Amino acid sequence: MAEKSLSGLTDQEAQEFHSIFAASFAGFTVVAIIAHVLAWAWRPWLSTKAVALLDSTNVALANVAQYLS
Repeated sequence: MAEKSLSGLTDQEAQEFHSIFAASFAGFTVVAIIAHVLAWAWRPWLSTKAVALLDSTNVALANVAQYLS
């Protein structure tokens, strides 16, 4: 009889469970990303002021990066 771990699964069963779990997680992540993109297209949750603030922050970080390199 194959040895079982603390979970009660054999190594082969654990690997099979892991592959199903990883595939399910990847599928869920893809669905979540698509849902977020569609929600953003329908109603952006950042105002134009927030987007402008993020743009100016990116410019400031780029300027700082120039001095560091």
